[in-house]
Amino acid sequence: MKKIINTIVMISALAVMLCGCQKSENKKISKQGFYFDTIIQITLYGTDDEQYINDCFDIAGKYEKMLSNTIDDSDISRINKAAGEQAVCVSDETVSLIQKGIEYGRLSGGKFDITIGELSNLWNFPEIAENSKSDDNEADSSVIPSDEKIDEYLGHVDYNKIKIDGNNVMITDEKTQIDLGGIAKGYIADKMKEYLKSKKVTSGIINLGGNVLTIGSKSDGSDYTVGIQKPFDRSGTSIATIKIDDRSVVTSGIYERYYRVDGKIYHHILDTQTGYPVENDLYSVTIISDSSCDGDALSTTCFALGKDKAEEFIKSMDGVEAIFVDNKMNVTCSDENMQIDILDE
Repeated sequence: MKKIINTIVMISALAVMLCGCQKSENKKISKQGFYFDTIIQITLYGTDDEQYINDCFDIAGKYEKMLSNTIDDSDISRINKAAGEQAVCVSDETVSLIQKGIEYGRLSGGKFDITIGELSNLWNFPEIAENSKSDDNEADSSVIPSDEKIDEYLGHVDYNKIKIDGNNVMITDEKTQIDLGGIAKGYIADKMKEYLKSKKVTSGIINLGGNVLTIGSKSDGSDYTVGIQKPFDRSGTSIATIKIDDRSVVTSGIYERYYRVDGKIYHHILDTQTGYPVENDLYSVTIISDSSCDGDALSTTCFALGKDKAEEFIKSMDGVEAIFVDNKMNVTCSDENMQIDILDE
């Protein structure tokens, strides 16, 4: 009789445990917010505690106020305002990210340069909204800066003009301006993931408008499926999908900010040698890596390098893969063994 009772108790306990696991697995919460001039979305599995996402939004707000060059009293704006005059004392995080930007400037041979701020402002590329009714974005030729203006601003793009001494940062050229837009979102996504993991969150997706960072695997143990956007398709259609777990996917493409003049596309990824948009046969580059911050910088760098040089560059790095979409909508990978599902051939 005791054996029967013990068996019933064990079965009942196991049923409760399985029920509890199932309930936990089925829990999900997802919220959106507006930061960095884009909609961001965080989805967590295995929890329904909104506070985790609210805390992530607080992290986004904190770093936006610290790192944006368009917020008047941010660390970056204060450094830019004091350019050529004096050093400015800033936070440890700001120093860390500027150092990361300089590191990628050196690594890329200047293809990636965080002092491109004024040159980018000169071009004034518009943000292309998703679900836009048209992908033409035609503009008058007057939007193209003159050669003289481009040369003038290009002469001040040089990450070597940033000097760091502890928490004091100085730009030695009064016309050089820092813009961390090419690396900040990835940095912030990494900070969000770090926070969530510290709270024992084991499954989720952080999407910061083009920067997708996954936490662990899905609640059922399977990989996440992440789509690579079809260039110039405003419906959100994917040209390919990949499966990842606990990794970052970042895409840089010419369809994000651009205009057409007389049928020619002028896009926001600028060549730091000419001052004009990079000219090659690529539409986009997607980087798969552990760090979203690295993915941010590498996606821009690889686009600027062009497909052949970018493949060599990526193959020299551990744990990083790249996906290229060219102007004929061909999809290729830096690693031939990479598992990718091409949807539009």
